[in-house]
Amino acid sequence: MKILNLDLGDKSYPIYIGQNLLLKGELLTKYITGKQVMIVTNTTVAPLYLKKVQNLLSSFEFAQVILPDGEKYKTLGTVNYIFSTLLEKRFDRSCTLIALGGGVVGDMTGFVAASYQRGVNFIQIPTTLLSQVDSSVGGKTGVNHMLGKNMIGAFHQPKCVLIDIDTLDTLDNQQYSSGMAEVIKYALLVEYLNFFNFLQENIKDLMNRKKSLIIKMIYQSCQHKINIVAQDELETGKRTLLNLGHTFGHAIENTLGYGTFLHGEAVSVGILMATKLSHLEGHLSSKQVAKIQDLLEKANLPISIIGKINASAFMKAMLVDKKVINGNIRLILLKRLGQAFICDNYNNHLLDQVVNEFCQ
Repeated sequence: MKILNLDLGDKSYPIYIGQNLLLKGELLTKYITGKQVMIVTNTTVAPLYLKKVQNLLSSFEFAQVILPDGEKYKTLGTVNYIFSTLLEKRFDRSCTLIALGGGVVGDMTGFVAASYQRGVNFIQIPTTLLSQVDSSVGGKTGVNHMLGKNMIGAFHQPKCVLIDIDTLDTLDNQQYSSGMAEVIKYALLVEYLNFFNFLQENIKDLMNRKKSLIIKMIYQSCQHKINIVAQDELETGKRTLLNLGHTFGHAIENTLGYGTFLHGEAVSVGILMATKLSHLEGHLSSKQVAKIQDLLEKANLPISIIGKINASAFMKAMLVDKKVINGNIRLILLKRLGQAFICDNYNNHLLDQVVNEFCQ
């Protein structure tokens, strides 16, 4: 087992990464306050892992919420159902919520924890690769609105993150590849010579799910994220870099409809769009663009938009984004492999060129 610690003062917490962690009750129970515990999961994950977690909670007053599975259910209506259950069960401010599932479950559970009685504790047990390397770490919580992704939410840090990579055994190949998009994102942000090369050299074994390499990959991804989050918890500056590919990706999800593309699939296309704009702006060479595209393809990720999108509608969707300031879309671009930057003075004609190319 590997352990990382996200240093946020009195909001600091550990991230445990390893195998058979759902059998180690002490890792979970020592972060539970009070006697009341509610597990929030979904119809896909519950039959696989709910009982295992329940077995660790025999000494607690226990309740559960099993949600339908899918991005389209990441709404205020679903969150209200969780609130109602908490109130019906008379859960108080000392309760602990446990998010057992992927990013959708984690984001909604965290948002409920941030809001219920003005804030209660919660724990993340991510079961997808995407949630293990990204959404379970850093305290971003929230839901989608029909006009924009993750536009309603709060920052609320968990008490711990428990990453049992054995849960990936039941993850289908499409979901696994979706998580690889966030991994590749980290490799483009920092330490190009180390992490990007590691992915290039080991992509075949990683896609074949060699567990020793998966643990190393998840550890490095989480390490890169916590290094940034520790400097900028509330995303007022450097943390914005973690949105590489996301402004484009969120616009894809919004215009096609949530759930048409998996989040990581949309981010994959978004990364390539940001890469091509970076090239047109004179930062990346054609060879570097080809390297990024090749790695995305070897991770079985899409590199084009599957489905018809109107370019004007796409641009309109990009304007409904948390990185828009005074009507100006800020984008995360690449100066080189391993060095991203926040850009608000790009050439609008070049942006239109990229959007039109991908929307055709």
